[in-house]
Parts: sequence; C-alpha cells; structure tokens
Amino acid sequence: MSAWNEDTAAGSMVLDAVTVVEGSSFCISTQSGDVVPGQAQGAFYQDTRILSRWLLTVNDMPLEPLTGRTLEPYRAVFVGRPRRPDGVADSPLVVRQERHVGPGLREDITVHNYSQQPSACRIEIGVDADLADLFDVKGGRTVSFTDRNRHVHQEELRLEAVRDGYRRGVVISARGAAATENSLVFEVEVPPRDTWSTCVIVTPLVEGAAPENPFTETSTTLHHEAARRYAAWEEDVPRLSVADRAVEAVLTRSQSDLGSLRIFDAEHPERVAVAAGAPWFMALFGRDSLLSSYMALPVDPSLATGTLQTLASLQGQKVDPGTEEEPGRILHEVRLGATAGLAMGGGKAYYGTADATPLFVTLLAELSRWGLAGDVLDALLPHADRALEWVQKYGDRDGDGFVEYHRASEHGLLNQGWKDSWDGINFADGRLAEAPIALCEVQAYVYSAYLGRALLAGQLGDEAGVTAWARRAADLKAEFNERFWLPDRGYFAVALDKDKRPVDACASNMGHCLWLGIVDADKAPLVVERLMSPEMFTGWGIRTLASDMGAYNPVSYHNGSVWPHDTTLTATGLMRYGFAEEARRVADGLFTAAERFDGRLPELFCGFSRDEYPDPVPYPTSCSPQAWAAASPVQLMRMLLRFDPLLPQGEVRLAPILPPDFGAFHADNLRLDTSRISIHVDGASATVEGLPPEIKLRRAPRPPLEETLSTGEHHGDRTAP
Repeated sequence: MSAWNEDTAAGSMVLDAVTVVEGSSFCISTQSGDVVPGQAQGAFYQDTRILSRWLLTVNDMPLEPLTGRTLEPYRAVFVGRPRRPDGVADSPLVVRQERHVGPGLREDITVHNYSQQPSACRIEIGVDADLADLFDVKGGRTVSFTDRNRHVHQEELRLEAVRDGYRRGVVISARGAAATENSLVFEVEVPPRDTWSTCVIVTPLVEGAAPENPFTETSTTLHHEAARRYAAWEEDVPRLSVADRAVEAVLTRSQSDLGSLRIFDAEHPERVAVAAGAPWFMALFGRDSLLSSYMALPVDPSLATGTLQTLASLQGQKVDPGTEEEPGRILHEVRLGATAGLAMGGGKAYYGTADATPLFVTLLAELSRWGLAGDVLDALLPHADRALEWVQKYGDRDGDGFVEYHRASEHGLLNQGWKDSWDGINFADGRLAEAPIALCEVQAYVYSAYLGRALLAGQLGDEAGVTAWARRAADLKAEFNERFWLPDRGYFAVALDKDKRPVDACASNMGHCLWLGIVDADKAPLVVERLMSPEMFTGWGIRTLASDMGAYNPVSYHNGSVWPHDTTLTATGLMRYGFAEEARRVADGLFTAAERFDGRLPELFCGFSRDEYPDPVPYPTSCSPQAWAAASPVQLMRMLLRFDPLLPQGEVRLAPILPPDFGAFHADNLRLDTSRISIHVDGASATVEGLPPEIKLRRAPRPPLEETLSTGEHHGDRTAP
C-alpha cells in the first residue's frame, strides 16, 4: 500500500499534545515539552523529523509538568519541576522551557532555584533524530538508511543520514554543554534564589547545508518575522463581538488558527496560502486549501487570492501517470520531504484528485464577487479555462458528461474525492465501489464551475460565453438529477461506479450538492429530511455515512464520523434551499461541539449521538488546528448572517437569522475590495457601515446564481457596477 493510501493512518500520539507551527515547520511534544521515542511526535523541517527524542532530566529525574501552553502558533512555554529521589513532593527547582520553531528549533531553558541554598544540578537533555520522512512517522513505520553517522564536537552533536539518494541531517548545540552521541549535559550550580539558563539550537541540514537564516543564540530573525507576520494578521482581520461569549470565543479562535496555518511562497512572499492542517498536513493541498480559503473569505480574502495564484503556478502541464499530472489539472498536494518523491510517484507534487480542478474555478468566481482586482482576475482567468479544459478532456473519462477518477498508478490514491481513504466510497450493503467512480459532489463542483465561468464571462461583457457556460451547467444539472437520484430511497447516490450503477449508500456528500445548487427544487425536501434524520444528524453534526448503512462505524475516518467542514457546507446548502430552521439547528450543534473542544473544532470527531453521549467524542488522530475545521465557524456565521457581497452587480446582501441565544453581533474591519466595513446585527435590526456609495445594501438572501444569469444581472464592468 502506498503512502497515499495511508493518509488516514497515524502512529501513536500522546493525548493533550502541545503543537507549535511556523509554515511547514512544526513540533509535537508532551505537556512537559518532552518528545518521546516511538511515538508520532518530534520536530519537523521540510517534512523530515529533525528531533525524534528530547527528554530533559535534572539530577536524573524527569520533570513533573505544571503547564504546557502554545502562546503563539510558533512559540510554546513549558513549566515543570524535577521529581525528588527522596519522595518529598515539593522541589525548590522549577524549569521553564520556551520553544520556538521556524528554520529548525530554539529552546531557551531556565532553571529557577527558590531555595536559600545553592543547588548542584546535572541537567541532561537526551536527544536523537531519526531523520524519518513525515509519511513514515505518520504511518508508524520504521525506516532504514544506507548511510548514517553521528559526530560529536565539544558542544554540538551532528547527525546525518542518506536515504534513496537524499542527505538530511541536524546539528544540536548549546554553549556550555558537554555533548555525547545521545545527549547534551550541563553540570551547573544554581545560586540560592537565582537562576541558570542556556539556549539549545537545533539546525536542520539539507544536503549538508543549513537554512539561510537559522536560529542562533543571539538572533531569532525568522522568529521575529513570524511574530511580525502574526501581529500584522491579528491587526488586519475583523474584530468581532458577540453577546454569547462562547460563540465569540469560537470565532476568535477560528481566526487565530487560520492565521497560524498560513504558508508563504519564498519566491513570491506577497502570496499567502492556507495549509491543510497541523501537524501532519502543513503543506498546500488543492482541495483543502481551496475550500478553506472559500469559507475564510470574511476573515481574509487574500488567502483565497494567494491560494489561487500558488495553485495556478503549479497547474498541470503534461501527462505523467506517476504523479497523475495532466494538462490543466490542479494538484492534490505538494511535499518537501526526502521520500516524498517516492510516495508521490517520483515528484514533489501529486495531482490525483478529482475535485480541486473545478473548485479552483468556483473559488475564483466567488472571489470576484468580493471585488477581486481586475489585473489578478485577468492573470488567473486563463488558468480557469485550462482547468475547465481538463474537466472536459481528462476529467470526463468516457464522455458521459460526468467527471470520474481512476488512479493512474499503484502509488496513487484509490479514492480521489474528499473522502480519500481506501474504504470511503461504498454501497448501502457495505461493498466497496470500484473505479472509475463519479462522485455526486464532484458533479456539483463542476456545475458550480460552469456557472462561475458564466458569471466571469458576464463581468467581461462576453454574452456568448455567458450563454454557453450557463447551458453546460443546465445540461449537467438535468443529467445529474436523472442519473444520481434514487426515487425509492429519497436521496442521491453517493457516486456512479465503473459500470455506471448508482452507489446507493446514504452519505453526507449530497449535502455539498445542496450547497452548490445542483439539486432540483422538488427533490430538496426529501434530501433535507434524510440529512436531518437520526441516522445522519447526531445533534453535533452530520455523519459522513448514515448509521443504517452496511459500512457504518462511528469511529472510522469517513464512514460515520462527523467532519465540521462537511457539516458546515451541508448547513449552507440547507440555508440555500430555504430550510433555515434546519440550518440553524446544525449550526447550533457545531458551535456547541466547538465549545466542548475548548473553542476549537477538530478535523473530525466520532459519530456518536448527542443523546447517547453528553459530549462529542474525539477521534484519536484528528488534526488540530485544521484549516477547513477552523474556517467552519466563519462560514457558519456568514450563513446565519446571510451575508453575500455581489460587487460586480453593485450590491451587498445581508438578511440575518441568527439564533436568539447569540444575541447582538458586531464585526469591524471586514475587508471588502478596497473598503473596510462594519456589520451590526441586533435582533431584526441589521446595518452595514463603510460601503462605497455605489454599492447598495439589499436586505434579502442571495438569489441562486443561475437565476441571476437568467435575468441578465451579470452585466457591468468590474470597477463600476
């Protein structure tokens, strides 16, 4: 089984782990700051584990953790006291560790002696670096190297290894240390009522070279850059106030987490994209980054712009079965690790996904409604057209109008939609569907892409383009409702299999179809009834697979768990079709779940019923923070506000139906094109301040895009609708 098909696997992880992250660098440890060998912990740089062991002892005794907290995404502080060999509980020594990640790791260690007597201390940090690739660590696999060496020189330990022709290494050093092959040792005496401190630097090596600006004892240049970036982010994002403080805390945490998951293109520092999630997915993922930045539009539209620009620069150019690259295709994932090329069919980028390519066009069209600058739109439009060429030439493998997937090599993902685990697509009786597979939500994404391209054509004055793309959308919608609908079940098939048979499992995927409007109006009530049934709605969220299906397992990755982003998009679909009360119930469930998870929605949680368990049950290896989970509360609030900019049409829509328990809502500093606006909602009263005079406020929900196109409201240029 390839690494791609073990994406859902993870080695043993400690509960209550502390994670710090900066770009693609991150560190996972216990609450004491230790990194325990044999577990899915450690410090990572460019997807290589540069610390697999970090055990701090004082006089041969481990630390009793008092607190371990992430203060900023890139910085954590751990406080502990060494246990005493005589069994006495209180110790006069307290150890503080301040950890920064970035171009490696920097650890500032301070020992406080609160005794009236000097304290002789042997401080030892047991260290190791297995230099394993992230895929191997996540999958819990042991790796071997063709060449591995350790070199001790006074105050530093240097480890290097070669695997499959790639050389990786690390230097661990500290002034005043006595280095051994397995540790750094300090023999010190801490004066009474005083402190002793040191600074440990962990510097990664790639082909023998350190990063351009590594951490040093006297300089933390890149750390300061991370601090500057994060402070600028907090200054730039909306300032929120909600009468319900728990809801406000969830929204604030979501904004903070989105800021921590940003990644920057070294060649284009002005571009900011969204990584999929920490700790295992601090990389650019096509589908994840597109959906996350879509939902995060009210927080920062530039995330969508940067994500689109970065994905456009990596858009497929040729046919390569190994990486599944095809002309116009948007990638699935980019990786930097030493073995990523092996896992990804020989390249750093892997393209095996059916949905990222149409979602690229969907996001571009939605972003244009928020006032995307004309020059950026002009630059991205050819990439959107190349994406739609892929949809028709390569995505639609057999010419039936639907986009299917079938992996091109054994290294590829078996399933290439968002449920990409090997068993994610199955029939009602539990049998696995066989590829080529046409997923229902992928057809909805294509439908949205066609409508979005028609909208863009209208903004450019291309009437023939409007007609042509709108016609393709209408034809696809008609065919979809004919082929995917299961009249005897009252819901849509999750997919068509290799023989074009409907895969009849009742799954959450059809909620995405509501979100993007491909469902015929007469079928929507039955779909909503099924989604809100006890078999699907747990009280916290929508299960990925109904509890009466053959493959149902509430503690599975995709067959009965609850994914917040999936539930959020479904709730948005409920609202789109006018099922406002149902949408509010689902939103309330997710906001309450977030409160129980300390204000942060995880990647997923178990699909047990709220009636059965008083709290949502965590999924063991769920990522947190994770981008589309972090963006979900933002999208839920936008949905409840029914806030929709349509700047090319010269209007903004606001028609809030907030739950009464939320109370008053206020948002300042919300970016809309070149303006900053404020929104205030209190009961039935809703106002917007700061709109340009040519933009009108309409107090009605956004109409379906196909209706807008049919009434000719797409006309007007981009700068003066």
